[in-house]
Amino acid sequence: MQTKKKARIYVCHTYYHVYITFLKELKRKSEGGTEKADLVLSKMSNNFENLKERVESTGLFDRVLEFDEKREDFFPELAEYRKDTGSFVGNLRNRIKFTRRYAQLEAPYVPVDFREYRDIYVYCDSDPIGYYLNQNKIPYHALEDGLNCLKNFDAARYDNRGHFKLKVFLSMYLNLIFIQNGYGKYCLDMEVNDISLIKYPCPRYIEQSRQALVDRLTAEDKDLILKAFIRDKEGLERQIAESSKVGDKILILTDPLCTLDVRERIFRDIIKRYEPEGTIFLKPHPRDELDYRKLFPEYPQFDATVPMEMLNFFPGLRFKKAVAVLTEIKAIQFADEIVRLGEDFMDDYEDPLIHRQNEQI
Repeated sequence: MQTKKKARIYVCHTYYHVYITFLKELKRKSEGGTEKADLVLSKMSNNFENLKERVESTGLFDRVLEFDEKREDFFPELAEYRKDTGSFVGNLRNRIKFTRRYAQLEAPYVPVDFREYRDIYVYCDSDPIGYYLNQNKIPYHALEDGLNCLKNFDAARYDNRGHFKLKVFLSMYLNLIFIQNGYGKYCLDMEVNDISLIKYPCPRYIEQSRQALVDRLTAEDKDLILKAFIRDKEGLERQIAESSKVGDKILILTDPLCTLDVRERIFRDIIKRYEPEGTIFLKPHPRDELDYRKLFPEYPQFDATVPMEMLNFFPGLRFKKAVAVLTEIKAIQFADEIVRLGEDFMDDYEDPLIHRQNEQI
């Protein structure tokens, strides 16, 4: 007798991924869905601290699991397949070997049997989980890594410059190599926020507006999300109350850019530029390893682990301006003006080839 499959499972690599998963599951619940999903937190890119326990406390998911996902440099033998042979055919042969072997080496660290689920959702399938699922012939749904991230960095096309169509054929139809973001053979589709912003859309892209998911949230939904993501809700509310006593406020959102020393210089320059306009507040990016509390102790700072979208849920919070470098900040509703400094700004701090990837496709 065949065992009934579990409903859904999500593989998340960042706090933002978990936030979007909450939005999707709350929508499903509001539409009458009763089967709970499982949630997997990959520890490869983020220190989730005690997020697992906080998510479990909401009761929205059946199980919350941790995944000790391993980068390729964890397996020294893979380095041999990354060497440039001097020929396209030789490099392609090595890539085929790399794809197969990486999936084999990753297998012992995978915390669940994905074949037990009807639907698998993976954010950022460029990470090892994408190799594992494709090589094990397990169908899955991909989701964009960050809001409109393909608009600014089409990683699949950038990473596979030169003979792109041939490489797509080898990935999408033969499964000999793996290309992320909709081009893997066992990727059923890839969910993005806005297809119209993507210059070279893949036929597997499907659109789901993130704002539409937010707009349907009830007050109870928002409280549940805050329960999971805010470590110290009372402390944050006190901070917001204090900020309301200040006049014009400028929120600067950091990015994990460049080397740490250059990153410090970037944000010192940004603070200097905008400080005449109002009181500066900092919101470090969850993956930003620069110690802003040590380097910028004079400026109030929000918890780095809180996705910036959470701040939309506090009606008493209002900024004159929110400023970011490369982060997409169109979802911000708590600022009168939003400023994305963009690639032109970054040209002054690093080689443009590093951050102007789409222009090189």
